[in-house]
Amino acid sequence: MAAAVGRICGARLLKNYGIVTPQVCQLSTGAQGWTRNRKIWLSTLGVVSGGVGALLFALEQSVQASGSEAHPPHQPWSHDGWFKSLDHASVRRGYEVYKQVCKACHSLQYIAFRNLVNVTHTEEEAKAEAADVMIKDGPDEEGNFFERPGKLSDYLPSPYPNENAARAANNGAYPPDLSLIVSGRKGGEDYIFALLTGYMEAPAGVVLREGQNYNPYFPGGAISMAQVLFDEAAEYSDGTVATASQLAKDVSTFLRWCSEPELDERRLMTIKSMGMFTLMAVVAYYFKRHKWSTMKSRKLAYKPVSKK
Repeated sequence: MAAAVGRICGARLLKNYGIVTPQVCQLSTGAQGWTRNRKIWLSTLGVVSGGVGALLFALEQSVQASGSEAHPPHQPWSHDGWFKSLDHASVRRGYEVYKQVCKACHSLQYIAFRNLVNVTHTEEEAKAEAADVMIKDGPDEEGNFFERPGKLSDYLPSPYPNENAARAANNGAYPPDLSLIVSGRKGGEDYIFALLTGYMEAPAGVVLREGQNYNPYFPGGAISMAQVLFDEAAEYSDGTVATASQLAKDVSTFLRWCSEPELDERRLMTIKSMGMFTLMAVVAYYFKRHKWSTMKSRKLAYKPVSKK
């Protein structure tokens, strides 16, 4: 088997010792079998890879540090870490904040009502949420479009029919879709939370145009969206006190779920995979030791042919 590996891979696992027959082959898995050129090539590849990685990291840090906006502080989110799951009570409250506050301007075009089932709502509650929305459908048999109550398969409707209507209603600013906003902004939910709670008076020397507000976490500082989260700006169905920071925390958690609806399932699968691969590694190691024990423990003796 070792000889076959050596021939196929060209790794020189087998080295021949002796000039005349009979020859004895010794198994070698050490680096002594590598050629000088191979050692130089691998060393160069390692140095270049490390240098490129360090350069990219330094450039990324320098670009981040050169921005004019403030860097959002990290918040102790309950879903931080590979083995943590989303707080689904917070995700539900975040949906309520979106529905009561954010929905007037921002869309969630990649989230369907069926995605809410067993995440924030039961199936019946999700059907009721969908039925409260009128969806434009058609054409019918006569070629006309009509409106009907929403179904679980429908996506959350946009507040505006098109981009031009959205800009006209917001002084030329286009409210972005929030489906992937957490994944699309550096800092993720930390950025969303800091942006929603970071409105303040513009410092001296900063001139804002009409309709703009100052937020140090927004690139450039001038943002067209006014502050929308205040104490009691929304009402929670579970009776949680709706402070501005609580509203920002819940809607940030909800938007994180919108960006990665499969987050909990992926982390659960990671835990299962780690357990299975650990067990497989133990079995493979034992099998390897068992199969190679004869190769590792054998003794090779050279017996010259008698010259009789």
